[in-house]
Amino acid sequence: MPLRKMLILFILASYMAACNATAEDTPSPAPAEKTITAPTNQVKLSSEINWEQLNPARGDKSPQAGTIWGDRKGTVATGFLAKFVDGFSSPPHIHNVTYRAMVLKGLIHNDDPAAEKMWMPAGSFWTQPAGESHITAAKGEEVIAYVEIDRGPYLVMPIEEASDNGERPVNIDKNNIIWLDASKTKVIEDHQAMKGAAVAFLWENNQMTGNLIKLPAGFAGEVLSQGEQFHAVVITGEVDYTLPPSNTVKALDPGSYFTSKGDAKHPLTITNGEEAVIYVRTNGAFHLQSGQ
Repeated sequence: MPLRKMLILFILASYMAACNATAEDTPSPAPAEKTITAPTNQVKLSSEINWEQLNPARGDKSPQAGTIWGDRKGTVATGFLAKFVDGFSSPPHIHNVTYRAMVLKGLIHNDDPAAEKMWMPAGSFWTQPAGESHITAAKGEEVIAYVEIDRGPYLVMPIEEASDNGERPVNIDKNNIIWLDASKTKVIEDHQAMKGAAVAFLWENNQMTGNLIKLPAGFAGEVLSQGEQFHAVVITGEVDYTLPPSNTVKALDPGSYFTSKGDAKHPLTITNGEEAVIYVRTNGAFHLQSGQ
């Protein structure tokens, strides 16, 4: 078996083993709920995102990019959306920084130029190491991905500048993500109203973590968060978010975003009869609890 495939299988096996951890092995839950006198909650709707060319050098052939948080052209960590037309396929290229990504809509293939197409549907997760040659292709009437970097700027560069930084790419189809419910993790309140709620722990680096939260149809509850950095992006489904202190209800669809700093409460409900998946990046504890 080629070394590349062996490494990818090893990474996937390690990932699945980590996600199958017992409650004692998973991150500790947030402490008891605190009174929040000055909420820092903010919301950005997908309709409020400004789009521009992801790679201006390609002109009209470039995908579109819309920054959600951070600054894609600066040096800070950033989360942004990338939008592709049906049939898009990039030439082989590299990036100067490693990125993580999730499919929000349509189908995306991301791999080395010689690889067979592996079309990842909405809810799938992948990583692309800095310096590694690859292509990205898209299929569907509307194809959008959430992309995240730990530092910027995010640049597209020629394969002549390829390098190996020791990282290896990971592609995880939505059907291969391992979900933990309240019986397997303390992050979720053990309450009948939380039946169907689940989390998946994707990655951890320097006290920062990337996680998925699955909320079932009819969910009414809250995410309690502590991190000085807390970024949450709706990946699939639709969620109603009650924004404090005004209690204004915001309808969040895929690509919409909510954030906070320090202790915060994020009230969420689902009224359309479909489950929703939310990606959370944070450097603190978080906890799902019932709103009942």
